[in-house]
Amino acid sequence: MNLSDIRAVVFDMDGLLVDSERLARAALIETAGRFGITADLDLFTRMIGLPEDSSLALLRHRFGLDFDAEDFIRKAATACHAMVDCGHLELKSGATELMEFLEHSGLPKAVATSSSREKAMRTLSAVDLASKFDAIVTRTDVARGKPHPDLFLRAAFELDQPVDRCIALEDSYNGVRAARAAGMRVIMVPDLLIATAEMDDLAELIAPDLLAVLDALMRVRVELEDTAGS
Repeated sequence: MNLSDIRAVVFDMDGLLVDSERLARAALIETAGRFGITADLDLFTRMIGLPEDSSLALLRHRFGLDFDAEDFIRKAATACHAMVDCGHLELKSGATELMEFLEHSGLPKAVATSSSREKAMRTLSAVDLASKFDAIVTRTDVARGKPHPDLFLRAAFELDQPVDRCIALEDSYNGVRAARAAGMRVIMVPDLLIATAEMDDLAELIAPDLLAVLDALMRVRVELEDTAGS
């Protein structure tokens, strides 16, 4: 793994920075009960990391074209927002330490999320991170969501950094695919989805948490300092 030439870090948000995907899945299960349908955990897991239009297509495929997928998503989002507003949202392990390290190192950092701008700002504000990034790129800002590369290409542009000098941090399959399609190196930090052989091939590293990502970046810095001093 070569990270010595990295100039910027691009974070996914849900399931990577914040432990929101468990809240989202709980909200989907709750909403399924209100709609009188069976909570399909496999379907809800496959919706992780997808933009809303792709999630709507999955819901219609599973429950039929007459199913009011828009209302389902809207009510699930309302339930999830209520959980966030009640203080149930937490940062993922190592997020604070990694953000502090990047701040002290002077490395630019961005968020690239499949969420809308409204949801992204609500989520990041809830954990006091909204002002901590040099750029926040959302599904609202691009033509196509993950697994297309648009979010990551826009993030590199906003940071004014070459795409191949950015490292992406992702927890979802589609996020990893999107980052690689953009030409970024990527570290996968699995959340609800386990790392597959495909992810192992695409990612520079499969890390158990953000503390492991921090450790990898700190080791690179030490190696660079040792080289400069020799």
